[in-house]
Amino acid sequence: MLRRYLYLLATDKKKGFIAGIFKSFLFIFSLIYGLIVKILVFIYRIKPYQLNCKVISVGNITLGGTGKTSLVELLALRLRQEGHKVAVISRGYKRKVTGYGLRDTGYEAMGDEPYMLSRNLGDIPVIVDKDRIRAAKLAIQDYGVDTVILDDGFQQWRIKRDLEIVTIDATNPLGNLHLLPRGVLREPLSSLKRANIFVLTKVNLNPDIQVVLGFISEINPEALIVEAIHKPVGFYKLGSLRDNLLSLKEFHSKRIALVCGIAAPESFEDLVSSLGIDIGLSFRFPDHHPYTKEDLDKIISDSKQNSIDIIITTEKDSVRFPAIRYPLSAIRCFVLHIKLEVIQSEIFIKRLHSLY
Repeated sequence: MLRRYLYLLATDKKKGFIAGIFKSFLFIFSLIYGLIVKILVFIYRIKPYQLNCKVISVGNITLGGTGKTSLVELLALRLRQEGHKVAVISRGYKRKVTGYGLRDTGYEAMGDEPYMLSRNLGDIPVIVDKDRIRAAKLAIQDYGVDTVILDDGFQQWRIKRDLEIVTIDATNPLGNLHLLPRGVLREPLSSLKRANIFVLTKVNLNPDIQVVLGFISEINPEALIVEAIHKPVGFYKLGSLRDNLLSLKEFHSKRIALVCGIAAPESFEDLVSSLGIDIGLSFRFPDHHPYTKEDLDKIISDSKQNSIDIIITTEKDSVRFPAIRYPLSAIRCFVLHIKLEVIQSEIFIKRLHSLY
């Protein structure tokens, strides 16, 4: 509850006199936080660690989902297709097991996003470790990779990188421009000068992007800026492979319940609605929420009371469902497969090729 309230304050969704007082205190803390970040960045960037391979960082400057994990998947598959040996390195946010984990060890050991990546990337290793340097060395030693991709790597100042990619959500680009905890910025805006490429995601959900494009160009005029869309591809049944996708028209005009525990549930809801699907109920949980049987029982019970027998969820949420004994006879649950698609793909791939 406290975490949710702080998030509402940071995003200015909580208003009023009392909220204003709390925001004043949070602003003071954000100034202290910003000073600490600047000091750390300065120290770590004096002599960053040089790995014996190409390093591509994909990250963001804000809290919340900006599509960086989808972009990591796109990059890893593309580089493998072109003959490169690639590994993905991740911290494994909110995982329950310490140390490091490799693919197929379960989401509890890896975290939901790395585990989702490991399922989707096949034989591309996904290594989870809070020590990214140790993980990268392992990737080079055990897998002979020539490229590592740092998932959520913008704040990994200790490692020298060959390409810095920053994803920015077009539906909520930079929040209220305040640092944590008063806002959602993880670093001062001046840090965007480090980026080589900006990928403005979800532009299909926000057609008015000229202001943010101008703002980014002013901060970092040398960087390449490309746009990307979150493209729905099809549905697959929870617990099955996504090889045989159902059509996007499968649930057109049908009344469903939406379940998601992601940072930007509004974007997912808008995307599902754009498919002509009637969202009768929407269950929102905190980002990375570990679903319990009680959660699922309530979802099923409320859905039945509203004459709904279809649940739709995200791929990221789906990896947190298998541990639950899912009553398949009670209700049908499907996962929407969404693909990130870079609009200016040719210039983006050309910049990627320049590394080699």
